[in-house]
Amino acid sequence: MHGSSLPPGRRQKGVAMVEFTIVLPLLLFLLLAIGEFGRMLYHYNNLLQANRDAVRYVAGKAWNGNLGRVEIDPVLEARTKNLAVYGTPVPQSRTVVPGLTTADVQVSTVGTEHVQVRVAYAFRPVVGSALPALLGNAIPINLTLVATTVMRGL
Repeated sequence: MHGSSLPPGRRQKGVAMVEFTIVLPLLLFLLLAIGEFGRMLYHYNNLLQANRDAVRYVAGKAWNGNLGRVEIDPVLEARTKNLAVYGTPVPQSRTVVPGLTTADVQVSTVGTEHVQVRVAYAFRPVVGSALPALLGNAIPINLTLVATTVMRGL
């Protein structure tokens, strides 16, 4: 005996819609995660390029030929920080990545011949700062992107 009097093709009607409804949120979440990861890589690439430009700038100007070592004065440090944040030695209205400030940039000497620029950027995802959890505390998703470059004084 058969459990249903419907023909075999009619028993499956609507199952694809139910499966699609179950899988759709997972696919959308996966698509959002991939897009957010790409956005993070884009910001990190811009941050790293600005960091390289800044260390190249300070390495070319910090060498003191009389003393035979690198020296970073406050004006050079400020210009280097501006270059890392705005892309130019003078402050602009638009930053290389959103929310980056000169306080996020450190300029220092390494030994007597090398300079280092370190940029730490708090990446904020579009979806917020935390994922809600079903049980327990929310899962934080803030990331700190750090770009550090060392170059010999020229």
